[in-house]
Amino acid sequence: MSALGALSGGAAGVAGLLRLRRQAASAPAAGLASSPQLPPLKCAAVPDAGQLVWGRQLRPTLLLPSQAARKQQAPRPPAAAAEEAKPAGFLDKYPALVTGFFFFMWYFLNVIFNILNKKIYNYFPYPYFVSAIHLVVGVVYCLISWSLGLPKRAPVNAGLLKLLFPVALCHALGHVTSNVSFAAVAVSFAHTIKALEPFFNAAATQFILGQQVPLSLWLSLAPVVIGVSMASLTELSFNWTGFINAMISNISFTYRSIYSKKAMTDMDSTNVYAYISIIALIVCIPPAVIFEGPQLMQHGFKDAIAKVGVQKLVSDLFLVGLFYHLYNQVATNTLERVAPLTHAVGNVLKRVFVIGFSIIVFGNRITTQTGIGTCIAIAGVAMYSYIKAKIEEEKRVSFNSWSSLGLLNKPEYGWKHACTHHC
Repeated sequence: MSALGALSGGAAGVAGLLRLRRQAASAPAAGLASSPQLPPLKCAAVPDAGQLVWGRQLRPTLLLPSQAARKQQAPRPPAAAAEEAKPAGFLDKYPALVTGFFFFMWYFLNVIFNILNKKIYNYFPYPYFVSAIHLVVGVVYCLISWSLGLPKRAPVNAGLLKLLFPVALCHALGHVTSNVSFAAVAVSFAHTIKALEPFFNAAATQFILGQQVPLSLWLSLAPVVIGVSMASLTELSFNWTGFINAMISNISFTYRSIYSKKAMTDMDSTNVYAYISIIALIVCIPPAVIFEGPQLMQHGFKDAIAKVGVQKLVSDLFLVGLFYHLYNQVATNTLERVAPLTHAVGNVLKRVFVIGFSIIVFGNRITTQTGIGTCIAIAGVAMYSYIKAKIEEEKRVSFNSWSSLGLLNKPEYGWKHACTHHC
């Protein structure tokens, strides 16, 4: 798909370049000749219109004769010429395979995390402590990566930490309550409840941010609400602790999205997630000590060691933390490689995989109504994700059109005006 996008973008760029050249050639005859004070316009040459990034349009630069001469006389650096002559590697030749590998790892790590996480709760039911362990392993992973320069640690200041703190706070609250839900009910049911997250996102957008949500999005959420309600009424593992905590996690992740938009930064996603993990860990430690510390010291560790042994307990906690961090990181990297619509559909399919594999592995019995309700809820999430991604794509195309026409720089068609009517 990316190759097709590159070809279509290249064709658009070449067509635009040819139109500008024809206009420049016909301009003297049409009236520019009568204005001798204006020099004729020339187009800068484009060396390779086929090598275009998907989703971007080529806009040739119009140069004056003196500028064009300087451009032609400027020698090309030897390093740049050598880089262009360098043959494309495997990653450049087969981008679809690389993207497919990212999706596979995203699904694989997520499924393994959910299954291993639930197995731990079956013999070690302390979700506050396990949530903190998830973050501890992730933070250690980030510190080792920084020490090796993979990636290089981005500098941080008090202002940036102030922006990231609300995001990390909501991330910590959502993470802990999700784990409380996973410990209390079946994994399949917890993920069915978490399918309501788009509903809370839409509600927050409409009533907190004051942004109008299209009617089509609200209608697509109706099957989600109906499906979750059907599944909850006949779920064999239902209890209010699991249900309420899953709902709190939905609200927490909704506010995390809101604060993330306010905390936009030029820092790369890997460093941002690392700093959020560190702050979230600091937030998660006190509740784990207060709510579960005394129980762990009295009998929690002893009971778990008696059931599975010290080695298995330690290895399971380490692996589940590693899988948690890696699947979140791979999910972020996957989003950077694909369009929002592709990522939205992939996220829905991931939930389907998790629910399906958890039912198979744990042998959870589900009623017919629960199964039908789960399917309806997932179908509603898929519909919502598709419609939302299409709306976002239309906004992006509209904004780029205004920008290419130069209207965003004019007071009467300013940035805010364009976004109000087209974003």
